[in-house]
Amino acid sequence: MDFNIKTMAEYAAEGKSPEVLFWVGCAGSFDDRAKKITKAFCKILNKIGVEFAVLGQEESCTGDPAKRAGNEFVFQMMALTNIEILNAYEVKRIVTACPHCFNTLKNEYPNLGGNYEVMHHTQFLKKLMEEGRLKIEGGAFSGKKITFHDPCYLGRANEEYEAPRLLLEKLDAELVEMKRCKTNGLCCGAGGAQMFKEPEKGKKDINIERTEEALSFEPKVIATGCPFCNTMMTDGVKHFNKNDEVAVKYIVELLAEAEDL
Repeated sequence: MDFNIKTMAEYAAEGKSPEVLFWVGCAGSFDDRAKKITKAFCKILNKIGVEFAVLGQEESCTGDPAKRAGNEFVFQMMALTNIEILNAYEVKRIVTACPHCFNTLKNEYPNLGGNYEVMHHTQFLKKLMEEGRLKIEGGAFSGKKITFHDPCYLGRANEEYEAPRLLLEKLDAELVEMKRCKTNGLCCGAGGAQMFKEPEKGKKDINIERTEEALSFEPKVIATGCPFCNTMMTDGVKHFNKNDEVAVKYIVELLAEAEDL
């Protein structure tokens, strides 16, 4: 990218604090597809002048997969290490593009001494829009049919349904809802650490079932807000040989494209 992203260590060395810490997450750091999501979010924040920082090499996994797989000991070891670093920098506000990181930082870190204001990136962008700092004009998506897949850890686990939809509506697209959405949403099949194992035997994989439901509306875009969901829905679209007709995009990627970033 053509701009520099500062770390918390660099801010601390200057005796300053950023407006928000961007928690990148494992997927956003290492997965080639998810890296594009990370870059899109950073480009938007940079364009509108939000002072943000990352932990860089000091960031570790939140421990979510370990906890979901049943290893509470490993989770607490990872969490306590992260909390020690965050508290040393006196971090107050965290934004992340991953609902799994969001849920863990928001709901499980406080019990271990990590108390922060934690936002999913759609909540943060919605707030910036309400403050007049972010303006979205979605001419490139005007009239295009988009359906949104609710991430479990953003939706049912944390009851956030409005923010992602509000951002999508600003794109002037035709937002169509799947039958199983919001409180009745269907998991993509990757939650609960299932992302890291092969599916068990059955009649149909969950992501195929979910993608089939999305494709029944003949959308141009399946919008997601979770890197795991993004992978599972992309695999589903490929399963139906529709990857030339239907794009699977993160909400923040759509916003970045609308702004030609």
